[in-house]
Amino acid sequence: MKKYLVIGNPIEHSLSSKLHNHWIKKNNIDAVYDKKLLNENDIKDIIFQVKKGEINGINVTVPFKKLVITFLDEMSPEANESQSVNTIYKENNKIVGHNTDIAGFELGLRHFKYDVTDKKVFILGGGGVVPSIILALKKMGASKIIISNRTKLKAEDLKKSFADLEIIDWGKTPEFHMIVNATSIGLKKDDEIKLDYADIGSNKFFYDVIYNPQQTNFLKKGKMFGNKTENGKMMFIYQAHQAFTIWHKIIPEIDNETIKLLD
Repeated sequence: MKKYLVIGNPIEHSLSSKLHNHWIKKNNIDAVYDKKLLNENDIKDIIFQVKKGEINGINVTVPFKKLVITFLDEMSPEANESQSVNTIYKENNKIVGHNTDIAGFELGLRHFKYDVTDKKVFILGGGGVVPSIILALKKMGASKIIISNRTKLKAEDLKKSFADLEIIDWGKTPEFHMIVNATSIGLKKDDEIKLDYADIGSNKFFYDVIYNPQQTNFLKKGKMFGNKTENGKMMFIYQAHQAFTIWHKIIPEIDNETIKLLD
């Protein structure tokens, strides 16, 4: 039986095992997918288990998407460009890191029929998934990308890779068409992002990368002021879909049953 894992810290909120095990069962694959809470010093050992064939594939979530890179033999062009890895597998006896978040974000937005062409996008956060979001937005023709992170240094770091990024202080709100919460603020029920929602106004697009809980306070407030809101569920499904296809060489179905699984 093949073995797959999602690793992260925290990991309780992850629905990866629910989704992957659903597809594994649907396609009659002899495999199991689990989630594992890790600390930084466990990473080397878990990747070595892939090398030994004890684990067949790993998904990587917060906060390890960059940290795993050191332990890999090869990176896909997407992983290289974003310097972010969320999918690991063995090919020709080498451990390969890939990024399915870029495609996941793009396909998720297309699912909502939201067109970012010539739009100003404001991203909150500077962590693991942000380079992937930036690359997807650039590919889709966003006119301007503005970043704000609690630790400004982390945002400035992104500017080394993406020179045309605009960095603003945490707590300030620029003009935008779309706002993306790419922080972990919202995983806990009482988490609150300090924004002047009334000043932002209406008819903007509030997008939260978090998919569990489905309605973060960020989305609830956005909706309250007459904005379109979506969570990260479709991005999550599409990035998982790509990882599943790489591992099993089978394209799983995304139907209503799949989408409802995560409700």
